[in-house]
Parts: sequence; structure tokens; C-alpha cells
Amino acid sequence: MPEYIKNDIRGAAKYNAVVLDFVNAQKNCIEEVPLVQGHVSALSTKLIYFLRDSVLLCEPKEIHICDGTKQENDKMVAIMKSMGMLQELPKYKNCYLVRTDPRDVARVESRTFMSTPTEREVIPIPTPGVKSTLGNWISTKDMDNAIENRFPGSMKGRTMYVIPFSMGPIGSPLSKIGVQVTDSPYVVASMRIMTRMGAPVLQEILANQSKPFVQATHTVGRPQPSGKMAMPSWPCDPERTIIMHREAYDEIYSYGSGYGGNSLLGKKCFALRIGSVLARKEGWLAEHMLILGITTPQGKKHYIAAAFPSACGKTNLAMMQCSLPGYKVECVGDDIAWMRFNPRTRKLHAINPENGFFGVAPGTSNDTNPNAMKTIFENTIFTNVASTSDGGVYWEGMPAPPSNTQITDWLGKPWTPQSGSLAAHPNSRFCAPASQCPIIDPAWEESEGVVIEAILFGGRRPQGVPLVYESFNWQHGVFMGASMRSEATAAAEHKGKVIMHDPFAMRPFFGYNFGHYLQHWLDMEKKADYSLPHIFHVNWFRKDNNGKFLWPGFGENSRVLDWIIKRIEAGDASSACRTSPIGYMPTQDSFTLDGLSEPVDFDELFRIDKQFWQQEVEDLKKYFDEQLPNDVPQGIANELKNLESRINDIQE
Repeated sequence: MPEYIKNDIRGAAKYNAVVLDFVNAQKNCIEEVPLVQGHVSALSTKLIYFLRDSVLLCEPKEIHICDGTKQENDKMVAIMKSMGMLQELPKYKNCYLVRTDPRDVARVESRTFMSTPTEREVIPIPTPGVKSTLGNWISTKDMDNAIENRFPGSMKGRTMYVIPFSMGPIGSPLSKIGVQVTDSPYVVASMRIMTRMGAPVLQEILANQSKPFVQATHTVGRPQPSGKMAMPSWPCDPERTIIMHREAYDEIYSYGSGYGGNSLLGKKCFALRIGSVLARKEGWLAEHMLILGITTPQGKKHYIAAAFPSACGKTNLAMMQCSLPGYKVECVGDDIAWMRFNPRTRKLHAINPENGFFGVAPGTSNDTNPNAMKTIFENTIFTNVASTSDGGVYWEGMPAPPSNTQITDWLGKPWTPQSGSLAAHPNSRFCAPASQCPIIDPAWEESEGVVIEAILFGGRRPQGVPLVYESFNWQHGVFMGASMRSEATAAAEHKGKVIMHDPFAMRPFFGYNFGHYLQHWLDMEKKADYSLPHIFHVNWFRKDNNGKFLWPGFGENSRVLDWIIKRIEAGDASSACRTSPIGYMPTQDSFTLDGLSEPVDFDELFRIDKQFWQQEVEDLKKYFDEQLPNDVPQGIANELKNLESRINDIQE
């Protein structure tokens, strides 16, 4: 590893901060690289050291310190237009379309790593001969080599953008600060939407110089040996893409991809991977969860967090338009929740650390999510959707445009319904400000966060799993989260609709050993003087023998939330429910069915098939035995045994 990287901020105490600040302020550059925007005097000493090392490593032609203003964003848009990366969508206000290199369209889980001194800190050691599915580890030496083999000179001829950002409201005790350097104007524009970004964050760093911040380094990569990019409008190096996290120093390095969670490093990399490590150290939870507020007809409001894998209805639920009269849902966040027990209220409080929505476009429509559709046609960046000749966008699930409107698919080719291909990539996205959501919760930026009274786990389970059931207790609820399984989605590299284990919807995002993560959740119960949320499992996707969904979903899911609220408010474990082998389930008279948009088979929705659940137990046994044979907490092992016993006792 280059000596100048070894001598970064961790060994920088020998520098005279006052002199360094003065000298750099006079020449307004860092290591002789000019600042085209910003001034060194606005930077903290630690940030100067980080930028010095980044400049020496990546060798940009100039540095632009982002201030987050509209004028700056207009400049990013102009740069992307000149590159051919971005096109304006005149049908909407301040909206744009970006098409990526077809090789750079999703998270690259197989090339995403955590680095710690020992592998077991990141990944439970699986049974010999079994490959772990619970993350990827890279040694410190191999991470250093990967950096040295990719990053030196990777920004030559490009601008280094410096993005100071806050995950969560600036100054909130639940928020964290990061600084990302990147050579992508697309990342700058997207981070402006997804985080609180710019000058106010710089001021926060300068005012609190002893407070740590996450250091994130991103580059789209160097040109090929020929000096040419395969797709000049979307520079990337997909063959050598790698995303690495060094948790000991809160560092993230991302090379070769300009897309989504690979490049917007505040999202999955910081908010979940590094975030979960920080949460364990500091006694809180960083989770892949939406947060919604729901108000009952009686005017009482409850907040709920829910963990679903990507493309399993999180955004739809977070922005749900209730079909049940008198109920109102408001959105706090659709993807990530940071939750901490509040010593004042003795309850679990949560914030949405993000500032925007990075939602899957296909399937989003006025039928499935009208509030999302009201959110995304202003100040939005669309990626890999189709465009229309009238200056708009199109994707599968939207009504077909007028017959005289031409559609261009996400690859830039003419498209018709007869083309035999998809108009939009299955993982195409909209990136829109959360503040534009018509049902954004008034408390979504509260410094203390909102009080979480229920946690939902769920996924796509076509067979066997009931619509909703509640855990018997906290430990059983943690087991339910650990046992989550779902069909694979388009957000990652997996192909086909295979049922995958996705515990807590965090499988790609654990920052440390999953067994230790489970123990951290179990230990929350030891906070005996705090009020713990109820835990539920939901499944909107159960099908009958003909492959038809048994539950209409979408707005009708308010009926499930209605029952959950009854359970929250009951104060009696036996109220509004019956005991089943897998948990508490609704009685028919406690579950509101009147006025459903279509009739449902209640008995089938909640039927517990003994053979299905015996197989489920065997699959879970195999999973835990193979993936974490030495790291399963005793509480989880006990819950699996208890489930097996209850299932075997079913009388057929």
C-alpha cells in the first residue's frame, strides 16, 4: 500500500493544524490541486487530511466542494447533458432521465466486502464445504491491494466532488455525518436528493471537530487500456467493480460502478453496513425498514417499522392509501430506519436517515401507489426507465401512452408492446425528494424521531405463510426476523424467482457476523425498563392452487394494520386473536372484512399446513446448521425447537 495512504489521518497528529489551514487557505488548493469551488478555510483539520489523501490517491484535475445549492445542481445537470449522460424530460418540472451502461444496473453483492482483522467478525464460519451467503469478507492486506490496484490515478482528467452529507436531520442525536468524494456528477445530483448535503453539513463538521465522520471514496474508474470507455456517457469499469468497508476506521471505498447503492454511499454502505456496526457498538439498531404513521378513526396515531426485501412492497406500504374508512397513513421513510431507545420516554424511537426515495419504478402506478406517482414527477432523476416522444417516461405497470406516442426503451432503442422485451429495466429507479410526498409525516424530521410500537417482517411467500401473525414474545419475534425467506428480486444479481433466506431483509447489508447481530437484537429485551414494540410477520403474496393471489393487497393492507393496532392497544395477550403453532393470528370476528374490494377466503389465508411448516422447519434447521453452526444464539436455537414441537403437535 502506498506510504502516503498509510500516513493518512490516523497518523497525522504531527501536522500543525493551524499552519496547514493557513497555507492551504492562501493558495486555495490541496496538494497543488486547485479548488474550483469552496475554500479550505471552511474545512475541519480532519477533513483536510482526508481530502489530501484522496487527492494523492486518485489524482483529480480539480476539486469541487459541494454546497448543495440549486445553482450547483444546475451545473451538475449541464455537465451531465454535455456528457450525453442525461436528458431533460420537458413533460415534467425539473425531471431528468439517465441511461446507464447495461453492465451497471444493480447492486453487486458478490463484489461487496467488509474488512476486519478476522473473517468471523464479519461472517459466521459455515459448515465445511458450504459457501456463506451472509456477506463477504476481505482481509486488510487484500483490501489495501485492491485499493492500490484500482484507485491510483482513477480520477485523472476529472473533477473530484466533495460531498459533505448528514444521514438524518442535521444535529439530531440519532443522525450521523459522512463525506463522500466522487468523480460522478450523477452521484452529486442524486446525493443532494437522498441526503441532507452541502454547506450546513460542513459547518456541522467544523463546529464539532472531535466528532467522527464516515469517509467514503468513490470513483467510476479509469478508462480501458485503449483510453476509451465502452459507453462514454456512462463511465464505469464493471469488470473490476468492488465496494469495500473498513469498519475500524468508518471507511468506504467504491470503485467501478456509478449506479445506485454501489455509488450513493450514504445509502446501503453507510446507513446499513457501517451503520449496523456503529449501532452494535453504541446500543441501537440500523435496519432495512420503512417507517409509517397510521392514524385510527378515533384520532390515535401509531408508528410502525417494517422490513421487507427490495421490490416486496416497502414503498407501497410506506405510502399506502388506506381503503379502510377513517384510517390515514403518513410516510416517515420507505427504506431505512435508525432506532434507539430514548431515556426520556423509555420507548424505541426511530428516524429515517435518508432525505429522498430511491424507488423501483416498474410496478409503480396510480393503482398500486398513487402517492408515489404524485411525488415523483418533479425534481426527480429517473434511471433506466423508458422515455416517450412527448417528453415523459414509461415503465411496465403504467398506462400505455397514446398510440401516436413513440417509446424509447432503457437501452435507447425504439420499443412497442410487440417488441418482446421490457421497456424499462426491472431495477430501474426514481430518485425523488421525500418532502414532495403528499402524505409525508409531519414528524418525519423530528430530532428525537418517532416512537415505534410495532415491527413487521415479511417477504414474497407464494405458499404456506399466513397473511399476518404476531410473535409470542420478543425472543420469538427476533426468531421470526431471523427466519425470513422471500423470492429473489431484481435489485441484485440473482436470477429467477427462487425462495431465498433473507433474515431481517438484511442479508446483503450486515456489517458484522449475523449470529452476533441476532444476539444484539435479543439483548434489547434486557432493557427491562423500556417498552418493547410488538413484532409481526406479514405476507401479502400468498397464492391459491391456480396461482392467483389470495389477498388483494395495496390499500386493503390497511385491514392488516387495523388488526395490528388492535393488538397494540389491547393490553391483553388473548385479545382479538387466537393462538396458532406459529404465533397469534386474527380471529375472523377481529379482522375487518366488510367492504373488501373483492371477496377473500379467510380460512385459506390463515391455514397452517402441517406438511408445509414441517418442511419450513427442516429448511431453517439446514440454514442455521450450514450458515452459522457455531454462532446461533441459544435463544434462536430454542425458538426453532419450540416451533418444531408445536408444528408436530398439529392434529390433521
